[in-house]
Amino acid sequence: MFDSPLSASAYEVLGVDPSATAEEIKRAFRLRLRQTHPDAGGDASTFIQVQRAWELVGTPEARAAYDRGHGFATASSTTTTEQDWSGWRAPAPRTDTRPKARAYGHPGGWRRERYLALIREWAGHGVDVPDPYDPALVRSAPLEIRRLLADALAEEATASTVSDLGMGFTVWHDVAVGTDPADKLDHVVLSPSGLYGVMSEDFAEVVRFRRGEIIGRGVDGRAPVATLLGRMRAVARAAKVRFGGAIIVLPDDDLDQAVTALGKVRDVPVVVVRRSALSMVLRQGVPGARDIGGNELFDVRTRLQHTVRFV
Repeated sequence: MFDSPLSASAYEVLGVDPSATAEEIKRAFRLRLRQTHPDAGGDASTFIQVQRAWELVGTPEARAAYDRGHGFATASSTTTTEQDWSGWRAPAPRTDTRPKARAYGHPGGWRRERYLALIREWAGHGVDVPDPYDPALVRSAPLEIRRLLADALAEEATASTVSDLGMGFTVWHDVAVGTDPADKLDHVVLSPSGLYGVMSEDFAEVVRFRRGEIIGRGVDGRAPVATLLGRMRAVARAAKVRFGGAIIVLPDDDLDQAVTALGKVRDVPVVVVRRSALSMVLRQGVPGARDIGGNELFDVRTRLQHTVRFV
């Protein structure tokens, strides 16, 4: 919430201008509380967002910190260092020595490259863009460009989670499916609990479900479940392997509960999980998924190693 390139700012949630006075923000907060309170017919998730927005900009100290990190501070009152905590830059190399999962490919790499190319193109030829991750620049960019960055961040977060699961897991990131790099499978995860196709998304809102599919304003007419299953089928045919389940990973704020099982969709068990619950799901397995062990685990890994291509 508020930290995604797609999410509304605290000021937008409260319905005030970033230059509003403290008294104007307080009045707006009280009004929005009444409008969104569940007892008055409001939406519970929006009501929580309003309270969180007040925590971020309701006091002079909190507001100053929020403005610095999200590009609302004036040039004279902020520095590049103060804005670096936005977390939208590529993650730093890991320095700890604990055993990690075997990993291949570059998570979020293709989308980051597209984002960097398009943000500079959008800014205009000949325009210097010293910091393509500056919060004010990101916030003002078109939705399609911000979505590229949000999805790259989501893929990197999933990769970090899988990496920490240890050497019993193998993961391939940014797996090519066809000739169009955009038609890729974000992650293929092989574990003792099964072989999974994984999609990392960020819709910047609480999603809903209908007939085995994810719906909502942020989904914008797309069909994430159907898309994921289609790309898994392409990889399965090429490698002659069988996926045990499909997982869609969303930021915690996008889901009402940690794990939502959609049952079997096109004969594949599908779950939608909060990012914080992904480790548990991968260790315990997707409900209804087939376990892989012994020689089969080795055979599946070998087949994927020989056939997987990256975007």
